[in-house]
Amino acid sequence: MLTGVVTLVAVCPAAPARAAGWQPVESGAAERTGIRAAGGRPVAARAVAAGRGAPAGWRPVVMVAVGDSISSGFNACGWYVPCPARSWATGDDERVRSHYLRLLGGGAPVAGHGVNLAVPGATSADLARQMAGAVARRADYVTVLVGAQDACVADERQMTPVDVYRRRVAGALETLRAGRPDVRVFLASVPDLRRLWQVGRNSVAARAFWAVGRICPSMLARPRSTAPADRERRGRVRARVAGYNSALAQVCAAYGPACRFDGNALFDCRFTRDQLSKWDFFHPSASGQRLIAQLTFPLIEDWLREPAGERVI
Repeated sequence: MLTGVVTLVAVCPAAPARAAGWQPVESGAAERTGIRAAGGRPVAARAVAAGRGAPAGWRPVVMVAVGDSISSGFNACGWYVPCPARSWATGDDERVRSHYLRLLGGGAPVAGHGVNLAVPGATSADLARQMAGAVARRADYVTVLVGAQDACVADERQMTPVDVYRRRVAGALETLRAGRPDVRVFLASVPDLRRLWQVGRNSVAARAFWAVGRICPSMLARPRSTAPADRERRGRVRARVAGYNSALAQVCAAYGPACRFDGNALFDCRFTRDQLSKWDFFHPSASGQRLIAQLTFPLIEDWLREPAGERVI
């Protein structure tokens, strides 16, 4: 880190035993969000197939990451370049201990089949195309982290409305289910952008990078200002991100038990400055990527412990 950056201890809530996506589908949720099974019927809360010919416990062969620059590992190992080796989702760097490496450690035959389709700068509008790519690669497990760029705009009036965000995510998941009916999907919450402002506002280096790179102006413009207008602006941007996360929880619940949402684990995480890239004080560093994997993998780990002869459909 640059001189003067204080190393702090991360204070993040422990991952819940089961995320919000595990809960039974509320009556009418599938109709509200638009998620339906490939045959056109609303998704059932849970169905278990067992007996002769049923597969063993869940063992994905192909894993795909979709979303934005966070999942691409952007700025985690160099100057303004993606670094998929250090992605929390599909990275193969042992220091990060990604979902991919943890699946391997759990016996899943995914070796050599961790595909990263995340694109720096992507928004929810890009998700359907990325999901089509996941289908084309015959994904068995897909991670999704998208939404920061829907809120990080030049002017807060340009932020993606929550209902548009919800519709886009629901449509992308519908594309995924239609092409890969047995796929399982993990939705990570959008991190708290105001936390970025909190940990970087007193750093000369962070403020300089934010200004020169025009990084997330909707939240990070005039970072030292305490004027009511700026405080209120930051509050509105944070509220929009919270709205995105509520939408993720609803869409995942409607999808059914083959989807898990992190229960706001990332949004609630009080990450520290040393967990941000020294290149922009916005994207996660290698230790930040590791933190994301550490917080989120326990939410899907029980899938690997499913008994033989049982599967979620």
